[in-house]
Amino acid sequence: MTTQHDGTQHDRTQHDRARAFRTLHRPSSPLALANAWDVASARLIEAAGSAAVATTSAGVAWSLGAADGNEIDRERAVDLVARIAAAVDVPVSADIESGFGATAAEVGETVAQVIAAGAVGVNIEDAHTDPAVPLRPAAEQAARIAAARAAAEATGVPLFINARTDTYLSGALDESVRLRETLDRARTYLAAGADGIFVPGVTDLAEVAALTDGIDAPVNILVGSGAPSVADLARCGVARISLGSSVVLSAYAVVRRAIEELLGTGTYGGLANGLEYGELNALMRRAD
Repeated sequence: MTTQHDGTQHDRTQHDRARAFRTLHRPSSPLALANAWDVASARLIEAAGSAAVATTSAGVAWSLGAADGNEIDRERAVDLVARIAAAVDVPVSADIESGFGATAAEVGETVAQVIAAGAVGVNIEDAHTDPAVPLRPAAEQAARIAAARAAAEATGVPLFINARTDTYLSGALDESVRLRETLDRARTYLAAGADGIFVPGVTDLAEVAALTDGIDAPVNILVGSGAPSVADLARCGVARISLGSSVVLSAYAVVRRAIEELLGTGTYGGLANGLEYGELNALMRRAD
């Protein structure tokens, strides 16, 4: 164990995982993440050979009975991060939405709690819950990122801060200014202490290449059905690729189809090709 000046202790393994997680962000061989929403999904991701586990804020919120979009309380979200981090041996990065706090100081407190829960990375988004102002002003978001960095430094854990900008996903900006605004925000967020930039909502390869060319840090792209392959995105310089909420949405689609079939035709074809009970049960029994 290592003890920080504030008396907080962190397992040396967490430091090692944090350093290892940083090295996984390589444009030539991007980190491909299937995002987890509970312990079972996290263990399935690890068992499949993934080098890390990242959470999906949407999946976490839905699994805990809340809507996505800063509606879940911080305590419940951090508790789930702790359970996932304790259940796997690979680095864990937590999607903390916009930081679960109205102020920069509150974002810093969230980050301190997430690190204490065992995470070595976070996603912090600049989307605003006010529909009239979909994006926070860049300077305001930079202050929140700076508070996150300061909180991480106080623990001594080299946290990877993935600064998400919703310049594309929100639809708030005209196409003529979207790329420039994204690059400007990326520079601002990196100067504030971010380590990488996450730009969901863009998969056009030319646009992706323009982003990676203009951002001096690992770039994360959100993918799903119909998006370019990992190999194509790697050729464009992408260092991290995330499935986001796509996996949990697909899982819940199976639930709905199975129930509709049961109540409609009274048949069970939608349950074909499921996991074997023994396989999943054995995975959950794994010795810690």
